[in-house]
Amino acid sequence: MNKPGLPSHSNFIRQIIESDLSSKKISQICTRFPPEPNGYLHFGHAKAIWLNFSLAKEYGGRTHLRFDDTNPEKEEQQYVDAIKDVVHWFGYNWGDHEYYASDYFQKLYDFAEELVRRGHAYVDSQSAEQMREARGTLTQAGTDSLYRDRDASTNLLLLREMRDGKHMDGKHVLRAKIDMASPNINLRDPVMYRIRHVHHHRTGAKWKIYPTYDWAHGTSDAIERITHSLCTLEFEDHRPLYDWFNQRLAEAGLLERPLPQQIEFARLNLTYVVLSKRLLIQLVEENHVDGWDDPRMPTLAGGRRRGYTAEGFRRFVERAGVSKAHQVIEFGILEDAMREHLNEVAPRRMAVLDPVKLIIENYPQGREEQVEIANHPQQPAAGKREVPFSGELWIEREDYQENPAKGYFRLYPGNEVRLRHGYVVKCIGMENDVVRCTYHEDSRSGTPGADKYKVKGNIHWVSAKTALAAKVHLYDRLFHVAAPGTMRDFLLDLNPESKRTITAQLEPALRYSKTGESFQFERHGYFAKDPKDGGFNRTVTLRDSWGKATP
Repeated sequence: MNKPGLPSHSNFIRQIIESDLSSKKISQICTRFPPEPNGYLHFGHAKAIWLNFSLAKEYGGRTHLRFDDTNPEKEEQQYVDAIKDVVHWFGYNWGDHEYYASDYFQKLYDFAEELVRRGHAYVDSQSAEQMREARGTLTQAGTDSLYRDRDASTNLLLLREMRDGKHMDGKHVLRAKIDMASPNINLRDPVMYRIRHVHHHRTGAKWKIYPTYDWAHGTSDAIERITHSLCTLEFEDHRPLYDWFNQRLAEAGLLERPLPQQIEFARLNLTYVVLSKRLLIQLVEENHVDGWDDPRMPTLAGGRRRGYTAEGFRRFVERAGVSKAHQVIEFGILEDAMREHLNEVAPRRMAVLDPVKLIIENYPQGREEQVEIANHPQQPAAGKREVPFSGELWIEREDYQENPAKGYFRLYPGNEVRLRHGYVVKCIGMENDVVRCTYHEDSRSGTPGADKYKVKGNIHWVSAKTALAAKVHLYDRLFHVAAPGTMRDFLLDLNPESKRTITAQLEPALRYSKTGESFQFERHGYFAKDPKDGGFNRTVTLRDSWGKATP
């Protein structure tokens, strides 16, 4: 049932969807991406975004963006805005289907009252500590609350008093009445409402009670008529609870069938990063990084600022695949996806990161000429640019050796190399930290007879007179081990070389680059214009320098 022109990546979720469509169980697929607006999205969310939006698009359905905003103490509008921005950047659009769990607060409350009337929920007045003790363990059943058999009228009265703010925080909770002896601890009379006298970023002070995530999440899916609720594996044990809530509401005539089908898949785990929200918060709050969008952070905001592309992320998650099995993906696979895409789209520019002066002694003083260079060697349509050339240049310090190592073909006394796109020069030596050369006037690249000069070395350069001196951030992996925090404090595994800032000499065309624009700095890697300080961030090197690293 894969449609022509669309990618075919077979996985068990696609097979379920195709079966449901073929059997007429559903007429149109509807998925949702349901972030909690209490932080920034990380690399793991890239998989959920891609999976929900791409599957719905492939099968002619729709995807809802729904914010599960049930915890007002930790939620802010800035997170909502940041999430919407990054999903749009990813290339997806939810149209008119932007929803919030808070849109359903009244409906959820009305549902709760009906469950109380039907004997499926009760108000519990135990303390939080008493409830924890009575919940039991994974091997020991819980025990019923003393308040479990309150009559419906008393429960309704107390619930309405909770709603109206007549009780302090923690005095009561509303619980589902399921089974305190269930082997699934999520079914042991879970809390549905707790009292919170706090301000909500959308509903203000209207509500004094707030639904728990487990009560609101699956029920919101059903309200929106989601057909396939795609969740990561940690929610597998919650599925029976979501189904229980929805079944009871459907029996009461409050929800339409068919009810949502939750399907769990393995979350995206990566080497050399941490994706725990708690650990990411610690990195930010303790100033180990420069905020949530630090280019070293495994947040989508950080990756975007670093120069990672949405297309690179899409290619990465497609290659990572969808399965039920726990997996840890090599960080190098993400970097390869970025290299592949940037190689296709990034214009080439010359940049000298560790500059040393080179003077061509016999080049006419004051002369400057323009060298025409292709913007992209594999894409003629990208056009060409003119780069100024003169007798005083910046070159890489590593391109000169006084006493050359075996196999070294760049500059050393007596050797000749070609200045890329320019002339062949012969090295005289170095004096006062300046490399001195002479040039062959008839050796300019692309001119008749220039190919008579046979040299093994070819180095890049930037004209000193017109060069752009710019800040360049050399970013590397935030952690120097593949599994940070294994058997010790994860902070001990931070890579002290994860960021180094230098002043580089760049070809003048980069003076007019735009925020977020990516380039390949020849020989060095891919770099993006930083939106905050105007410098350039190294996105990824040209080759994997960690391939032989020891975890």
